[in-house]
Amino acid sequence: MELKQIIGLIGLGVLLLSCNNGDISDAYGQFEADKTTISSEASGILKSFEVKEGMKLETGQKVGQVDTTQLFLRKEELMASVRSIRSNIDKLTAQADVYKEQLKTAEQDLDRLISLKQNNAATQQQIDHAKGQVNVLQKQIVSVEVQKQSVYAELEAMRTRISQVEDQLQKAQIINPVEGMVLSSFAEPNELVSAGKPLYEIANLEEMELRVYISGAQLPNITLGQNVEVLIDKDAAVNEALKGTVSWIASEAEFTPRMIQTKEERVTQVYAVKVRVPNPDGKLKIGMPGEVNF
Repeated sequence: MELKQIIGLIGLGVLLLSCNNGDISDAYGQFEADKTTISSEASGILKSFEVKEGMKLETGQKVGQVDTTQLFLRKEELMASVRSIRSNIDKLTAQADVYKEQLKTAEQDLDRLISLKQNNAATQQQIDHAKGQVNVLQKQIVSVEVQKQSVYAELEAMRTRISQVEDQLQKAQIINPVEGMVLSSFAEPNELVSAGKPLYEIANLEEMELRVYISGAQLPNITLGQNVEVLIDKDAAVNEALKGTVSWIASEAEFTPRMIQTKEERVTQVYAVKVRVPNPDGKLKIGMPGEVNF
């Protein structure tokens, strides 16, 4: 072998050795995202359901509808009862108006008899009879007002029941509560669903979190909001560097997760750290490995 070849091999070996020593990152982990499971709030036939895995959904977007036929009929029945109750209130109001007019007349008659009594033109018996008539009419008016209060209470109870039905009608609509991408779908149109049944799972993948574990010795050098370097596999030999921010640091130590470290290191206590990493182009995936340099 020529001298130049020997020198070249030695140089390559030194370069590889230095690269291997520099390839060790400060922490390792996996990417994760906050998953939200969306469940049905109503029971019935799923009349429509427009959710597929990989679909991006917006906040407030309607994605499905549970059958509301029975609820609609129940609301119509309650509305008919409300109309009947209002009719009864109108009748009682008209009756009270009649009693008030009669009371006005009776009070005028009583005043006239009292005046006549002073001139000995009316008897005490006539005055007592007029007073009795006034008292009867006053009590009848009070009785009608009590009946009206009872009917008003019945009307309020009916309105509450209508509000409950309207709330159930609203819950029969499946409204997506958070922006994100559908990870899994668990239902199909025309399927019978019940309240609480999971329909789909969604997560916002525009920003991912890399959960890594650090030792107690590394902990003092890490702070919330700290900018860090995140490495992911670009190919079999090269890493791609991304920017990340420390978003959470565990307050208590835990044993090293089995899937992260070697058998000898599993008994070591470490602290979990989350690094938030923007993911606008979707290259980061849930469960994907990553490395961090603080």
